[in-house]
Amino acid sequence: MDHRRVKRRVPVRREEEESTGARVSLLWLRGSPRSPPVNKADNPRLHNPLLRQKMMGCGWLGVIFEWEGVIVEDDPKLERKAWLQLSQEEGKSPPLAFVLKRIEGMKNEQAIAEVLCWSRDPFELRRLAARKEEISRSLGGAFHQIRSGSQEFIGTLVNHSIPMALATTRPRKTLQEEMMAVGVKGSFNAIIAADDVYRGKPDPEMFVYASQLLSFIPERCIVFGNSNLTVEAAHDARMKCVAVASKQPVYELSAADLVVRRLDELSVVDLKNLADIDSLEFVSEEPELVEDVSPATVSVASDDLFW
Repeated sequence: MDHRRVKRRVPVRREEEESTGARVSLLWLRGSPRSPPVNKADNPRLHNPLLRQKMMGCGWLGVIFEWEGVIVEDDPKLERKAWLQLSQEEGKSPPLAFVLKRIEGMKNEQAIAEVLCWSRDPFELRRLAARKEEISRSLGGAFHQIRSGSQEFIGTLVNHSIPMALATTRPRKTLQEEMMAVGVKGSFNAIIAADDVYRGKPDPEMFVYASQLLSFIPERCIVFGNSNLTVEAAHDARMKCVAVASKQPVYELSAADLVVRRLDELSVVDLKNLADIDSLEFVSEEPELVEDVSPATVSVASDDLFW
C-alpha cells in the first residue's frame, strides 16, 4: 500500500507560571538559538480592555536615541580638533585621520586606553578624559542646535506614549546642560551617559542597559543613530536600527534597517513594523513532524473492474 509523507511544522508550547498564579502558554521554537523571552506586552490574558488596547497599540515597543547627529547637530571637526589639541598639550603624537575616525562614538577613557594607547592608569585616564571634554566645550560647537524634525518626532512619540531612552558617551553633567539648552529635558524615560557604562560603541552595552531601564526585551527596542558603529552595536544587541544620514551619505548606511535624513520622515506605523518580532528574522527553522497518511479505503464493485 502506498503512503504519502506529509511534513507539518509543529510549534512547541511551554507552560510558564506567572506571579499571578495563572498558567500562560508561550509559543517557543524547539532548536531556536534564542527565542524571545516573556514580555509584559505579550500577555494575552490582560483583562483590562484599556490596558490591552494600550499594549496592542504602542505600549509594547521602546525607542533608544543617540544624542549627537540624531537629536542635535553633530560636528565631527570639533571632536578632531579637541583630540589634536589634547595630544599637543600632553606631548603625544597627533592621532592620524583613520584613528580619529575609529574612536568616534567611543568613551574618552576607552579611546585613550585602547586605541590611542596613551595610558592605562585609571586616574590618568579620568584626567585626560575630563581635559578632553573641557577642550571640546572651550572650542564651542553646534551641540546646542537641535536638528530639524527632531522636536516634532519626539512630540509624536510622547503623544503615543512610546517609552524613550537617550544613550550617549558624553558625561551626564554636560548632557543635562545641553538637553536643557535645546528644550528636551524631561522628554525621556531613561538617560544613559558615559558615567553609566564601561565601554562605548561598537560594544552594545549602553543599548542593552537602556532596554533594561525601559523594561523591554531588546527585540522590542529600536535604536536611532548616525553611524555604522551604532548599527553594529544595535544588531549585536538584537535590536533594530534606524540610521540618520546627518554626516554620511545614505548609501554608506545601508546596513541599517531604515535610513532617513530627518526623524520626522518616520511614522508610528514604521516603528511598529520594525519592532515586530514575529517577522521571519527572529524565527529559526522549526522541527518537522513526518506523518504517514494512509489513503482512504475505496470500495470497488466487481463489475467496475471490467470497465
